[in-house]
Amino acid sequence: MLRRTALLAFLLLAAAVFYAGYSILKPFRAYEGVVFVDLPRGAGTLEISARLQSAGVLRAEWPFWLIRLSRSRGTLKAGEYRFDRPLSPLQVYQKIASGDVFYYSLTIPEGYDMFQIAEAVARTGIMNQQQFLEAARHGERVAAFAPGAKTLEGFLFPDTYRLTRQTTAEELVGQMLRRFRDVFREVQGEHPPQTQQVLETVTLASLVEKETPVAAERPIVASVFRNRLRIGMPLQCDPTVIYALELAGRYTGEIRKEDLAFPSPYNTYLHPGLPPGPIASPGRASMEAAVNPAQTDYLYFVADNQGGHTFSANLEKHSQAVASYRRANGRRPAQSLKKDARPR
Repeated sequence: MLRRTALLAFLLLAAAVFYAGYSILKPFRAYEGVVFVDLPRGAGTLEISARLQSAGVLRAEWPFWLIRLSRSRGTLKAGEYRFDRPLSPLQVYQKIASGDVFYYSLTIPEGYDMFQIAEAVARTGIMNQQQFLEAARHGERVAAFAPGAKTLEGFLFPDTYRLTRQTTAEELVGQMLRRFRDVFREVQGEHPPQTQQVLETVTLASLVEKETPVAAERPIVASVFRNRLRIGMPLQCDPTVIYALELAGRYTGEIRKEDLAFPSPYNTYLHPGLPPGPIASPGRASMEAAVNPAQTDYLYFVADNQGGHTFSANLEKHSQAVASYRRANGRRPAQSLKKDARPR
């Protein structure tokens, strides 16, 4: 009798072990296409398994519990996970334990200001514009190498970033600042500018970035601005007026003649020298141009109808270039002047 009881117990135990092993290793899927499961920070095993079962990733929760019980020293990592094929509970567990979270790709083009960046970030659905802008306004985060910066404008390097559902605005800004430091360090080379010149350099780079999309022109545009700064000539950079209007919530998509008198320290038609800070995020080429501008005697430039600009060293040559541009484009209403149409 005892032998039969022991044998029955053994068979039942073996069957239970076999069934448990089968359940742990058997792939399962009860969803169509692709499903995303968000596991928040601080979620325990029970909450995680419940979310997975509810999403159709697990048939039952208990196999997941068994795996967790046998691997209690491991860590289940928070994040958003993407599932697109049948997985066994063991494979699901390994995916979460390894932190194989789903990443959102965020690409920030060169020349975006922090308001445009905030709009791009908001489109990911991870955070809203205000959350990003709040984090981007803390200029003290760059005080160690760029004292005087009021915000992080210009220091949020344009690149492609990987975000998860758990990424905070502060973490994203931190990524962008680290990328800026890495690139700027490479651009500086063996002769980095003094700390007090970093803000000036980045500000100049942002103006260059906004003035021309042609990489080969950037050192020349930088030289024009450097030449004007040297002789005390106003920069008259239209993008600074646009930025001033954006800060005031008054930009409508074009610059009108009266906007050139808009009272703002960023308005380089009213105030000589550089604006008080960057007006956008410059890319590597624009930062290189600001650090190493071309050696020219140019003081003016105007669009050339081919995507670039015509540069001139004196007002007579510049006036001829402007006249040529206007003839090629027809007469424009005097009260509405597009950026590229205005002589500089």
